[in-house]
Amino acid sequence: MTGGPLIDTFGRLHDNLRISITDRCNIRCFYCMPDADVKFGPRETILSFEEIERFARVAARLGVRKIRITGGEPLLRRDLPDLVRRLAAIDGIEDLAMTTNAVTLAAHARPLYDAGLRRLNVHVDTLDRGRFLQITRRDLLEQVLEGLFEAKRAGFQIKINAVAVKNLVEPDIVPLALFGRRHGFEIRYIEFMPLDAQSLWDRGKVLSADQIIETISREVCPLEPVPDPDPRAPAVEYRYTDGQGRIGVIASVTRPFCLNCNRLRLTADGNLRYCLFAIEETDVRGILRGGGSDEDLERTIRENVRSKWLGHEINSARFVAPPRPMYSIGG
Repeated sequence: MTGGPLIDTFGRLHDNLRISITDRCNIRCFYCMPDADVKFGPRETILSFEEIERFARVAARLGVRKIRITGGEPLLRRDLPDLVRRLAAIDGIEDLAMTTNAVTLAAHARPLYDAGLRRLNVHVDTLDRGRFLQITRRDLLEQVLEGLFEAKRAGFQIKINAVAVKNLVEPDIVPLALFGRRHGFEIRYIEFMPLDAQSLWDRGKVLSADQIIETISREVCPLEPVPDPDPRAPAVEYRYTDGQGRIGVIASVTRPFCLNCNRLRLTADGNLRYCLFAIEETDVRGILRGGGSDEDLERTIRENVRSKWLGHEINSARFVAPPRPMYSIGG
C-alpha cells in the first residue's frame, strides 16, 4: 500500500473509523427510530466479521488508528467478542471502543473485556424511569444500570452519552452530572441532531451546550475548559473546579466541529460515509464480495476521503438531512 495518509482536499487527516455492525436495536428512542414498522436492511446485506476485519486491516494500513464499534445496538450481533479479538489484533490499531445502550451489557461486559475491548460509551439520557420509558419506549432502565455497573467492575473506561432535547431533559442535566461525579463516569451531553426517522427535529428542540454548561456550573460545581484539548475530538471537555471529574459536550448544532473532523463511517450494509450527515455514500460491500483486491479497497477509501465536503451546513438554508436515519447509519 502506498500513497501516504488519508488527507482530504481541506487538509484533514483521517485516522478514526466507526464501524456499524447492525441496524437492529432493542430500544426505540424517539429521536432515532419509530416505535413500529421500522425498516431494517435485509440480513444478507450485513457485513460478516471476516469482511469487517478485512476492511479494517486495509484502513489501518492507510493510517486509521482508532476504531469504534457501533450499531443499531452492537450487542445484538452474535459472537461479538470474536470481532473484538479480530480488530484488536490488527497492526496499527491503537484504540478500540464501542457504543452501546447497555440493555444486555451485564452478560457481555466480561467476555468483551477479555477479548480486548477497553472503552465504552453507554447511552443513558435520564435516570428517571418514567422519562426513560418516554424516550426509549421501553421500560429497561434497571437493566441498563445493571450493565453499566457490571462494565465498571470488569474494568472498562466508561463515558455516558446523553442526548439533550429541549423541553424534555432539563430535569436530567444535574442528576446525570451528580451521578457521573459519584461513580467516576464522564457524562457527554449531545445536542439533538436532525437524524431521526420521523422528521421530528427542529432547532427549537436543541438544548444547547452553553445552556447545559451554565446549568451544571450553577447547580453542581463551576466548570472550566480542560487545558490542551484534542482539537479533533467531537466533545469539548470541561472539568469541575473542585477536581471531582469532568463532563463533555458535543455541540454539533451550535458549535460545529467539521473543520477538525477525522472520522469515516462504515455502515452495517457495507457503505462508506465521510460524514454522519453525508447525502452520498460509497459501496464497499461489492468489492468485498465481488472478488475485489485490497488495492481496490484502498482506492475506494481514498476516493471517498477526497470527495469529503467542508461540513454539514446544519446552520444554513442549504442543509439537507441525510436519507438514512441514525440507526441505519451507525452511531
